[in-house]
Amino acid sequence: MNQQRAPLYEAIQQHLKQKRYSFHVPGHKSGAIVHNQLKPINELFRYDLTELPGLDDLHEPEGPILEAQKLAAQYYGVEQTYFLVNGTTSGNLAMILASLNADDHVLVQRNCHKSVMHALELVGAKPVFISPEYDSIARRYCHISPDVIKQALTNDSSLKAVVLTYPDYFGTTFDLSSVVQVAHSFNVPVLVDEAHGAHFSFDAPFPKSAKQCGADLVVQSAHKTLPALTMGSFLHVNSNRIDRSKLEYYLEVVQSSSPSYLIMASLDLARQYIANFNKDDQVQLVKEITELNNQLNTLTNCEVLPVREQIDDPLKTVLTSETLDMNVVYKRLHDYGIDAELVDQNQLLLIHGIELDEELRQKQCTALINCIKTVEDNAYHDKMVDSQFDVSTIQRFPYSYRELKSFNTEWVDVREASGRIAAESITPYPPGIPVILNGEFISQQALNTIEKAEKRKQHIQRISNGDHNKIKVYQI
Repeated sequence: MNQQRAPLYEAIQQHLKQKRYSFHVPGHKSGAIVHNQLKPINELFRYDLTELPGLDDLHEPEGPILEAQKLAAQYYGVEQTYFLVNGTTSGNLAMILASLNADDHVLVQRNCHKSVMHALELVGAKPVFISPEYDSIARRYCHISPDVIKQALTNDSSLKAVVLTYPDYFGTTFDLSSVVQVAHSFNVPVLVDEAHGAHFSFDAPFPKSAKQCGADLVVQSAHKTLPALTMGSFLHVNSNRIDRSKLEYYLEVVQSSSPSYLIMASLDLARQYIANFNKDDQVQLVKEITELNNQLNTLTNCEVLPVREQIDDPLKTVLTSETLDMNVVYKRLHDYGIDAELVDQNQLLLIHGIELDEELRQKQCTALINCIKTVEDNAYHDKMVDSQFDVSTIQRFPYSYRELKSFNTEWVDVREASGRIAAESITPYPPGIPVILNGEFISQQALNTIEKAEKRKQHIQRISNGDHNKIKVYQI
């Protein structure tokens, strides 16, 4: 197949050349009816089409969409690729719903995306959670041990799947190949949320892709690191361990019946873009980012965390400091005209695009350095050390999510919550790993951890009834 082509985009272009009259949805009539405030992007509306002759159907592709998906599958080296127009969230939902039934036991990484949790709740599964181990170089909890996977699978022969996140938000990976080998030795499929790894098809020093590591199903957010529109993602099938017809059924269930041709065209073009970004381009890209990181490391009050070959994503620059509050740096950068991705655990994340422009990167670096120099030292920040967080490596829940749905809930005082089963998840940031998960027994240790986090004024993500002295629990 010709990776220079973009068949869906080409079909749309051919359609637009015909200058047809629109008596079909959407209501803007191919950009003829647009609010005055949107006139500057009027051209985009012309590409916002529907399932017309020659433009194919995402949920039953036979023409250019099918060809575009086949080109993506060929480039990524997988058996089949599906375009997603509702983001990686829809891919996570579909692959879990297709892989599990109600009450099935499933091994899940504790710091997974909330869409994974939503999928487990929808299917009514009974999760067994594994906690990541601390990485002293990344200064985060991000490593999953093959030995822990083996222990969990040995202890519970009824586990039907393993669901993992790879890489973490900051681009750090773990030995996924060994984890997959362990799971497959038990004939258990591995489902991977690789939202931040759509470009891991690149060669070293980039980490290996989940596909290369042998994962069975992989979901990637093309829009996070490739030039694709928001909500554009890929779902890759890499084995026959999952019923493909069931997967396709759930993809239709969780995705819009009116898929965006703008998003699909951007996926087609993003694949074409990355497929033609050659090895020399990759080397130059890493060189430019490395030079930027080296210049940032000349700052005396902050540092760039090391980018380890095939462990950390070179597209991510992570700044941290022993003396600066990176939340202050983030806000100062915004005021200065620089928008970073996020701050967590006093680590500020910058995500680079797949582009070659040394002059632009030098301008960006100069602006970053000049701005950070204006931030005064502040001893307080939200850094958390290893000893401040402790969660059991493997945790089993007493009930499946199907069973929990039959129970009523109530709000109880924190002092009375120990020993009850939580009806909400509570996650201090940092480290971004739930201290309490919906469906698990609440321990006094977890309550103490939350109390300490509140005293440190950490952000805590949870359901709230307006009273943080109460916790939502099941009436059992």
